[in-house]
Amino acid sequence: MDHRKINRRRFLRGVGVSLALPLLDSLQSASAKVSDSQPPQRMLLISNNLGVLPKPFFPEGTGRGYELSPYLAELTEFRNDFTVLSGLSHPDVEGGHSTENCFLTAARGPTKSGFRNTISLDQFAAEQMGPVTRFPTLNLGVNIDKANRSLSWTRDGVLLPAEDSANALFRKMFLQGNAAEVQRQLYHLEERGSILDTLLDDTRQFRKNLGRDDQSRLDQYLTSVREIEERLETARQWETRAKPATDQTPPNDIRDPKLFFEKFDLMLSMGRLALETDSTRIVTLMVDAFATPAFLLHPGQNTTDGYHNLSHHGQSEQKMKQLEDADLQQMVLLRKLFQQLSETIEGEDRLLDRTMILFGSNMGDANTHNNTNLPILLAGGDFKHGQHLAFKHDNNKPLSNLFLTMLHKLGVETDTFGSSTGSPIDF
Repeated sequence: MDHRKINRRRFLRGVGVSLALPLLDSLQSASAKVSDSQPPQRMLLISNNLGVLPKPFFPEGTGRGYELSPYLAELTEFRNDFTVLSGLSHPDVEGGHSTENCFLTAARGPTKSGFRNTISLDQFAAEQMGPVTRFPTLNLGVNIDKANRSLSWTRDGVLLPAEDSANALFRKMFLQGNAAEVQRQLYHLEERGSILDTLLDDTRQFRKNLGRDDQSRLDQYLTSVREIEERLETARQWETRAKPATDQTPPNDIRDPKLFFEKFDLMLSMGRLALETDSTRIVTLMVDAFATPAFLLHPGQNTTDGYHNLSHHGQSEQKMKQLEDADLQQMVLLRKLFQQLSETIEGEDRLLDRTMILFGSNMGDANTHNNTNLPILLAGGDFKHGQHLAFKHDNNKPLSNLFLTMLHKLGVETDTFGSSTGSPIDF
């Protein structure tokens, strides 16, 4: 048998080993530069994939003297801690509900044949920030169809499933395994490392028989393998460190999808707990309203239809009233989150001032499947808040320009992300 064919077969098996480690995309190279000179900045990214009713969300006036809209009035006490933005969207990200997986990626043409998603804002930031926390990011969900929907996507456009179990997340963050369990996990990490070592040996032998272009492609692949090795080393280091302590008990999961607001509140609390304990500095939370059936609006009162059907209200007064009620309750949950973060002190600052909270949606108007003029609210992060930044509604500014602003606040120096024009939004 031809020696070259044998090596190629072994090489392809090696590729399969590499591709079998998708979760390692959330781990960053141990050689990344980490600066402890500045107070840590954090980010919580929230999206309801059916959005909100636009009219009661957006204020009429602009600048700092704007009048709070009915929805924003629920956040009155934090007026100077948030900014509402209008006239933002992702260019060429159209197609109604198909855009939900592009909210943090800005990947164009989600309905086109052969579409492939791109890296999401959270994963991009984690790559650049390096291994500063046990979990580079945490990706959470409420009522989420985790096989098909996520806010988090790898650089190769692979979906990272959201965690929708508060109990499982709590155990992952705080419960330390016994010595045997830790050793078993370390063994698995070592085993993966040895597989990669074998893979590198095989590919070095295989490289000799390749042309220049193929050698270049292989070198790129080997670079990726080395990065995975470094990520494995980072994982080993974290596995031997004690997890943070908490006086809270593991929460009970809320499994009934009808308890929509209770589940939303619980996952917000878990995200806040993760940030407070510095288990991670980046949290995403997709609220999958599309997958939410008729839900409990108030004790003893269910909605008349599932969330999706309500969103296609067709100006029905009954449906719009229920949607307004649901939107207002979500504003109340945001106010609770702001309050808790403002009461938590880290160093000399409120945790709210060290945490950017983005609340928004891929849907500008779910009733018409419109994906422009997205509802965007940014709170915390020590920005000069208290204003309505309004851009052209007929020629939207890229939402990715705001993402650039947020990346810079995290200390990530980049001129591009998604569809950004290289000009962050200043405020």
